[in-house]
Amino acid sequence: MNHPTLVLALLLWLSSCNLSSTVTETAVNTEQLQSIAAQDPNLLIEEPINEAQKMVVYQVFTRLFGNTQTNNVVWGTAEENGLGKFNDINKAALSSLKGLGVTHVWYTGVIEHAVLNDYRDAGIPLDDADVVKGRAGSPYAIKDYYDVNPDLAEEVNNRMTEFETLVQRTHDQGLKVIIDFVPNHVARVYQSDAKPNGVEDFGTSDDTQQTFSPNNNFYYIVGESFRVPAEYQSLGDHTFPTKDGNFEESPAKATGNDQFTAQPRVNDWFETVKLNYGVDYLNDRQTHFDPIPNTWHKMLNILLYWAGKNVDGFRCDMAEMVPVEFWKWVIPKVKEQHSDIVFIAEIYNPEQYRNYIDTGRFDYLYDKVQLYDTLRAVIEERGSVTHLPDIWQFLRDKNRNMLRFLENHDEQRIASRFFGNDPQRAKPAMVVSTLWHTGPVMVYFGQEVGEPAEGESGFSVDDGRTTIFDYWGVPEHQKWVNGGAYDGGQLSEEQRKLRNFYKTLLNLAQEEAIKAGYFYDLHSHNKHFTDGYSDQIYAFLRFAANQQLLIVSNFNANQTQEFNLKIPSTAIQAIGLSEDQSYTLRDIFQTETTTTMNTGEVIISEGDSGIPINLPPLASYVFIIEN
Repeated sequence: MNHPTLVLALLLWLSSCNLSSTVTETAVNTEQLQSIAAQDPNLLIEEPINEAQKMVVYQVFTRLFGNTQTNNVVWGTAEENGLGKFNDINKAALSSLKGLGVTHVWYTGVIEHAVLNDYRDAGIPLDDADVVKGRAGSPYAIKDYYDVNPDLAEEVNNRMTEFETLVQRTHDQGLKVIIDFVPNHVARVYQSDAKPNGVEDFGTSDDTQQTFSPNNNFYYIVGESFRVPAEYQSLGDHTFPTKDGNFEESPAKATGNDQFTAQPRVNDWFETVKLNYGVDYLNDRQTHFDPIPNTWHKMLNILLYWAGKNVDGFRCDMAEMVPVEFWKWVIPKVKEQHSDIVFIAEIYNPEQYRNYIDTGRFDYLYDKVQLYDTLRAVIEERGSVTHLPDIWQFLRDKNRNMLRFLENHDEQRIASRFFGNDPQRAKPAMVVSTLWHTGPVMVYFGQEVGEPAEGESGFSVDDGRTTIFDYWGVPEHQKWVNGGAYDGGQLSEEQRKLRNFYKTLLNLAQEEAIKAGYFYDLHSHNKHFTDGYSDQIYAFLRFAANQQLLIVSNFNANQTQEFNLKIPSTAIQAIGLSEDQSYTLRDIFQTETTTTMNTGEVIISEGDSGIPINLPPLASYVFIIEN
């Protein structure tokens, strides 16, 4: 769709505001920007963490990603429902992700966790079905920190080599590798058979008659034995050799979600055991960090072990359940040996954000409670974008540290009937998530083709989430996989267009103005001065010395939005444009029609003045202003 009138009007308007060439090296004056920012709260000047590259993370649930079987039997075995392998993630898959705009692949579920699959021929004992969720188990119930999940290997005895080859294959495509680090808890069946010489297992030297001791690795419920939650029925009506309703653990250990009871509830993380970092939870959370607790040293060794496997970063599960003092100690020690490694914290308390960045030394944090929750409310038509300025203002000087997303393995799929019921509704929210600031953005596998996660799979019920506990195929994603060709050969035309939208948007993340530029929020100004500008529209500027972008999104799924967008004089001054230049305005989401003109004097006044915007439902304009 072309909008020549809109383009012409914007060019005329820009020409009146002392606009300079977008390719002029001196277009942005840093000293002038600082002066403007001191007076105008809508301007954000924030240096990015890494100007060479804005992180675009693609989360792969490794067990599901390459599976091409489509049976999807509820509670099905790996033989019935199929099982993706390390080797399935081939050059074609990785090349396609690179083309999508991805910079980092987060391989979820790599480290060995408890599963209900029989690997006794490889010397791996059966796990106890009464403390495993689903047949495939939780990827966050780690049973050996020094090994990989045998489910993911073509040859189980060669599983670590297959993982190392995947890391190299990923690097060969110019992509970096992130894996999970699970610091807060382990599986109740934890026992490492792959640990290096000289490494002691968790709990080996614990004084099990002490509820708490600083150098114990676990917390104990002294005098009581563990009891399986009364309501838990492992595998439903199905059988397994270790399913008998009992699990031997005496004395019982505290459960992963801080439950100090011998019989946790079925909704607790009963399959896991809480690790002890020197915090006495039952005595006002008294801390014992001097001398350094035994668990800290063991975790440092684990992080260094995986860093030595050439992974490029760790997504740290439930990081705020581990004391920030540990992170302050361990992250610098890892970076002493691996300076470029990245640490991402799963965290949900905004009041702790600065603590885990400034004290804990994390590079990036989840922005779930603020941005994700706000955008979800807008998509579901129960909220507005009016809260967005409050969010980035709250995070002023930390926006570069926030990982933005609309899907991950914990959240419901946008296309599911529990969320947006239509993957198209994600478009304006993804534009904001991706282009808002210099911090990273994340996409979950299948999101870009509208996977709705329909149906019950076993332990996972029909709730709009792709199962992480069961052997399963992911139908819409499998259409892109196309039998291992990873060419989208089975996608519908609508799905192809959706994926192309993501491809265009995610590649735009590496534009100078997005990965390293400044930010100006236009929402409050237009909400006050512009007729027709509603709570379902969001507009902002991103700019750098050589590039200026104007971004406008319509979150309304049913109505075209028409208004005259206004840009305050301080914004025009900030982006560094001047008069007597020729400009081109190009919208990357349309046909990229180019129009040029020489600037001239145009007087802008309130009322009907401004840039005429005609924005279809769920559409966004990303205007690139060029000389």
